[in-house]
Amino acid sequence: MQLKQVIIAHKAGEPSSQQLAEHYARLLESRDCHVLMGPSGPNDNPYPVFLASVPQAIAQRPQGGIDLALVFGGDGTALAAARHLAPAGIPILAANAGGHLGFLTEPLDQVQDLELVFDRLTNDRFAVQRRMMLQAVLGEGNLPHPRPHTPAQPTSGAPFLALNEMCVKPASADRMLTSVLEMEIDREVVDQYQGDGLIVATPTGSTCYTVAAGGPILHPGMTAIVVTPLCPLSLSSRPIVLPPGSTVSIWPLHDHDLSTKLWTDGVLATSIWPGQRVDIQVADCQAQFIILRENYSYYQTLREKLQWAGARIRYNNLHRPEKGS
Repeated sequence: MQLKQVIIAHKAGEPSSQQLAEHYARLLESRDCHVLMGPSGPNDNPYPVFLASVPQAIAQRPQGGIDLALVFGGDGTALAAARHLAPAGIPILAANAGGHLGFLTEPLDQVQDLELVFDRLTNDRFAVQRRMMLQAVLGEGNLPHPRPHTPAQPTSGAPFLALNEMCVKPASADRMLTSVLEMEIDREVVDQYQGDGLIVATPTGSTCYTVAAGGPILHPGMTAIVVTPLCPLSLSSRPIVLPPGSTVSIWPLHDHDLSTKLWTDGVLATSIWPGQRVDIQVADCQAQFIILRENYSYYQTLREKLQWAGARIRYNNLHRPEKGS
């Protein structure tokens, strides 16, 4: 990997993340690397400016584009980077600096020694983990009555992207709302849901909002779609796992308050009016994460982050030999 132009994004409002980002920027610039640095958070999105400043990134990378994105923060910061950088094919090295759970980030001790990291990257001593993403577009149906003005699609008509999940649910500032949604799979009606909403997730997102809602955990090496109802008012409404070629369409059926929203990785994407549908599919692009750990294990991540394998009560594992025996 050549490091000629590098994005450095840090978690907005997190001093430790910003200090680490500034330290890396100085050291990379001392190696004649052009650095684009900025905060990333709910009110800060540096990626459109970064990508616009290097318009040849997609067509000519790595000769003239962005070679790498260094992201310091938590999973939310890494998710934002993935949504914006995956279409350009820019690999992401995410370090947990100021984050909490850290499913998507490298431990900080793996990236604190910049000389070692620089050597590993320039000599291609790393792994690239490609993770499936979802894309969503709004479609129209036959409307029995006029509807209000609909917010525009993303810039240039691109689909909405998510690495963890798409969620269709209402939002209101003054009361808890119940949604009534119909789900189609490949244009065939499957179920109608009354409850808090629907989650459509990737295997990466199966350990986030989906697992909290009672959905299954899928290995991120899989390509599949998980649909999980949120607090359905029916005991028969269950999660379902779909093959990657499926199209999941969701319609709001009853929404007098016009409160139904599409959320991508927990971020508001757009409003959905009655008569509109959301079509969700596997995205055309994948997120690329740099793995520096030589002993990386997804199952170790599950054990550590979810506190499995005897987090409260420990037993001797007699069938496993002790180290050194």
